[in-house]
Amino acid sequence: MATVFDVARYILEKKGEITAMKLQKLVYYSQAWNLVWNESELFEERIEAWANGAVVRDLYNLHKGKFKVNKESFTEGNSNALTDSEKENIDKVLDFYGDYTAQQLSDINHQEDPWINARGDLPAMAICNNEITRDAIFEYHSGIWNEPE
Repeated sequence: MATVFDVARYILEKKGEITAMKLQKLVYYSQAWNLVWNESELFEERIEAWANGAVVRDLYNLHKGKFKVNKESFTEGNSNALTDSEKENIDKVLDFYGDYTAQQLSDINHQEDPWINARGDLPAMAICNNEITRDAIFEYHSGIWNEPE
């Protein structure tokens, strides 16, 4: 199985330099849609419901203090660890979400049940490290995918 660093590297190879916050959201949505489309996770690292949306702490620890990141920012990560199917799913995520700003992606994330439910009754900007579970992500996003038009 790939790691969050493999996914991040692949995204940065495709998108070039982006903000660290945008990378976090693109990694999150890559995980979400891979769960729906492949019925498997891209990476095992835990996703947490931070004030600005979904964050993978392990990834954050590598880019902490950086506003923008690029593939040179990460010595860890190998995009070749991803399968062709996983790359195809990430490409679909980048096609759909890739032109949004980091703030827009955060705003979208704040409207979704997995993040809302993981935070519970906490105030909007309260510190939180509650997990956004794979089950919650899959249930929510598969519901969106299967909604009638």
